[in-house]
Amino acid sequence: MVDKLIIDFALSDERIRAVLLNGLRANPLVISDDFQDYDVLLLVDDLKSFLIDRSWINKLGSLSLFQFPDEMELGHNPVSYKPSFTFLLMFKEGYRIDLTLFPLDRFNKEEPLDSLTEVWLDKDGIFEDVPATSDVDYHIKKPTSREFQEVANEFYWCSTNVVKGLKRGEILYAKDMLETVVRPMFWRMVAWRTACAYNFNINLGKSGKFAKRFLSDDEYKRILETYADADIKRNWESLKLMLELFRKYQEEVAKQLGFEVNRLEAEYAMEYFNKHNHK
Repeated sequence: MVDKLIIDFALSDERIRAVLLNGLRANPLVISDDFQDYDVLLLVDDLKSFLIDRSWINKLGSLSLFQFPDEMELGHNPVSYKPSFTFLLMFKEGYRIDLTLFPLDRFNKEEPLDSLTEVWLDKDGIFEDVPATSDVDYHIKKPTSREFQEVANEFYWCSTNVVKGLKRGEILYAKDMLETVVRPMFWRMVAWRTACAYNFNINLGKSGKFAKRFLSDDEYKRILETYADADIKRNWESLKLMLELFRKYQEEVAKQLGFEVNRLEAEYAMEYFNKHNHK
């Protein structure tokens, strides 16, 4: 088993002082499968030595694909600094380990652990009375009134960019605006509306991958219908449905949380849509 492999590896190396499991495999509410990564944190002495000689990776399996994001220019922020180093490793044996090495002398024992943290190994007794893992840190957070208003404003404002792209026949631009700008706002409203029914004690997962558990079959089906291919007509239909669902969910969230709704935004956005759709 991979967990035993990692623990045995850590036991054999004195530089490794603790092994922590994070992520989905530490979530008792998620059924594990072969596609789940092992998100592992190693607290180590002499981090630099792990970077100079990386032959230790071979002890974890036969390496195939890998990525060292902390050494990449892609996505690198030259202003930010973090003391850790991450190895994203995929092995021919069929498992993937996302391994983060963190220097022990920089570890803050007073900092609360992520709620999805399982202690696999603790050579120095650093972690005592660690609570059972739960996904509480990933529950949907109740929005402030300002956040609610700004998400709605962003959704409606940027929906007009999708309309513009569709009207011009610029499907690549329209799809990019729809999926990377408008949809994230749509999903936040879906998440808030769904969480209201559970007192904000649920986790929909990354990109809403657990949403099906908390939505009715009809609701889930309608949300799926907002995803279209590259056909112009179907994208008009998808955007219209998103506008209708967003407004419905916006009203429901506002009622539950006592927020005001700027209904003119919704009206103007739909008016703009109707003015240019199929004309």
